[in-house]
Amino acid sequence: MLRFVVRRLLLLVPILLGLSILVFGWIHLLPGSPAEALLGERATPQAVAQIRRQYGLGKPLYVQYWRYLDTTVHGNLGTSIASTRTVTFEIGHRFPATVELALAAMLLAVVVGVPLGFLAAKRYGSWFDNASLVASLVGISIPIFFLGLILKYIFAVRLHWLPSIGREDVLAIRSHPTNFYILDAILNGDAGALWDTIKHLLLPAIALGSIPLAIVARITRAAVLDVQNEDYVRTARAKGLPPHEVDSRHVLRNALLPITTIIGLQTGLLLSGAVLTETVFAWPGVGSWLKDAIFDRDYPVLQGGILFLAIVFVVVNLIVDVLYAVINPRIRLS
Repeated sequence: MLRFVVRRLLLLVPILLGLSILVFGWIHLLPGSPAEALLGERATPQAVAQIRRQYGLGKPLYVQYWRYLDTTVHGNLGTSIASTRTVTFEIGHRFPATVELALAAMLLAVVVGVPLGFLAAKRYGSWFDNASLVASLVGISIPIFFLGLILKYIFAVRLHWLPSIGREDVLAIRSHPTNFYILDAILNGDAGALWDTIKHLLLPAIALGSIPLAIVARITRAAVLDVQNEDYVRTARAKGLPPHEVDSRHVLRNALLPITTIIGLQTGLLLSGAVLTETVFAWPGVGSWLKDAIFDRDYPVLQGGILFLAIVFVVVNLIVDVLYAVINPRIRLS
């Protein structure tokens, strides 16, 4: 297992190097100038030239890339042109919000999607199976921003059950040492803060988790249908094993590989920033942060933020590979 993990870690080096080149090249192909975006109406030629000298924007691209790579390797992702705060500080402030939202959405997708797909496969061809297929198709097809607006209108505007924006009550005065609001509320023993945080999290998590839920349900259904007709499953049933034991030990466990794949990929995507969901619900995560950076032409934020999210996605896929080896030991030999 250790050798398997080490091989996967070594493969990350060329992947991350290639990602840094792609991110750097893409950022510099964006139209507009960060100096002009920063200065706005004060963008005189002299002021623009000063900003370009200050941030090294007038140097050749290969010099800028080497400087970017050198500072990144040493853990310095740069300083935001718009806010003058370091990119590392901004990530530490905003990424916990994205993590909470992404994990809540994936928890919903897994807790509902896996049992739904499993039951649909066990009742293949029934009304329940057909209804689950229709529901998953609707879940995949409906745009997230549209679903978010509907949820806000029903539960926030009409029923007044849940808040529509932010991570907590705007009038609340609370300390957040970790920036994980749920964790902070638990550590502080503040039940009111915990409930307030959960209420703010529900609507964006449902909106963001709708597509992963539908995908997980469909993949689970397909995987269980493939496995439950295998010879070893029929043999287990012929030996007289209880149905629940056959389902748990032989059917569901062998169907976990494709399910794990899709859960890992969807988790990586959600952790990379849910721009639409964060925008609709004014959620202060990395998605809305990068969206603002694009409009501001904030090169350091875009380069550092996108590279950080790419690393997160790659690490999540590494974790999925390790889970593969745990679920199916034969993969360790590949």
